[in-house]
Amino acid sequence: MNKKIIYIILFFLFTWNSIIYAQQRFPKPEFESGYVYPEHQLTNPRNAVWEYIDVAVLLIVLTLTTRFTLKTRSRKSIILISLFSLLYFGFFRVGCICSIGSIQNIALALFNESYTLPLSVLLFFLIPILFTLGYGRQFCAGACPLGAIQELTGVFPVKLPKTIEVILSTVPYVYLALSILFAATESHFIICKYDPYIGIFRLNGPSTIMIFGILLLISGVFINRPYCRFLCPYGVILNWVSRFSGKHLTITPDICTNCRLCETSCPYEAIIPSDLLQEKESMLNSRKKFVFYLILLPIITLSSIYFSKMFSENLATVNQKVRLANELRLEKNNVIKAISIDAVTFKESGSTLEQLFVEEEQIIERFRKGTPWAGGFLGLSLGLALLLTTINRKRDEYKPDQGKCYSCGRCFEYCPIHLEKLNLK
Repeated sequence: MNKKIIYIILFFLFTWNSIIYAQQRFPKPEFESGYVYPEHQLTNPRNAVWEYIDVAVLLIVLTLTTRFTLKTRSRKSIILISLFSLLYFGFFRVGCICSIGSIQNIALALFNESYTLPLSVLLFFLIPILFTLGYGRQFCAGACPLGAIQELTGVFPVKLPKTIEVILSTVPYVYLALSILFAATESHFIICKYDPYIGIFRLNGPSTIMIFGILLLISGVFINRPYCRFLCPYGVILNWVSRFSGKHLTITPDICTNCRLCETSCPYEAIIPSDLLQEKESMLNSRKKFVFYLILLPIITLSSIYFSKMFSENLATVNQKVRLANELRLEKNNVIKAISIDAVTFKESGSTLEQLFVEEEQIIERFRKGTPWAGGFLGLSLGLALLLTTINRKRDEYKPDQGKCYSCGRCFEYCPIHLEKLNLK
């Protein structure tokens, strides 16, 4: 493993221990009513130990996957390590700890001082990002159980029409923005609740989610990695980071001969063709488009901020307390009778409606502040995506799109130079 990555991980370990120590420095409150502290119950050490075993396994899997994609260039080895990740992180650890879901924990910790972020969750969020920065999307290739279960079932890949693929590819950005917004406002962990494969891993769960997961697997036989491509919010982050990776998987182990055999090999449309045989757009047209999209960028971003703010109160109804306040307000105005479990529990708690309405307004205010940021993120992402389409670089070889490429190695067997080197071994 790259020494820089090891040093960074050790730095976070040391820093996090300091933070945890600092949070324990305050004395316990003193009671004058004769209150006796309950006997301290030690947490089962096996649970904590297993969390760090998971981290160690993640590091090992990512290191091996990196070796298989960059050095040995073995598609079979990548499949085997994916199978291990599916069995270990999927069925054995039942999808937890999850790098994808850790996005919500990070957001909750950043915007709520009362929440203490577990170190293992932080590491599961950061380690794949650091590996991606160094070597491309190795997490997607071999360590993610959600990616593994889809990669293993994608046996008859069919390419989607370009327009449909572009439209569906915007969904992960919306999912990422909403997951951060809902977690930051202490409203919902939607990534965990609507994980389509968690029910399969646990062999239990809501019937709707189980059916959704099964349908995704069936569709994944033909449309490879539908969750990774059109839903995964963590994939958005890895897509960005991978564009700046120091090393990355290559289609050929040597100089590309432009044989074009790999041109249609990738079901994820992640191969950038050589422009030697492509019809080139005039420099003047490219510049005109660039200027147009550059002017359009702030307009799209500001419009997205404006329209998202209009829906802030509607989005706030995701919060349980806001829904409860609405229900009890309707009862107070003699519109309906509040009979939900939350309403009955609230009435028995002795709390007042005034207190609930104050909390409701505080939550809605948090949404008013957070929703424009989510909208700005979506508008900026769309504007930048349009702007990037106008930037053309000279390419005299076929190469992976470093952002979209999952480092799965499917393209290896289409390269005659790769096959020739295998025969020589």
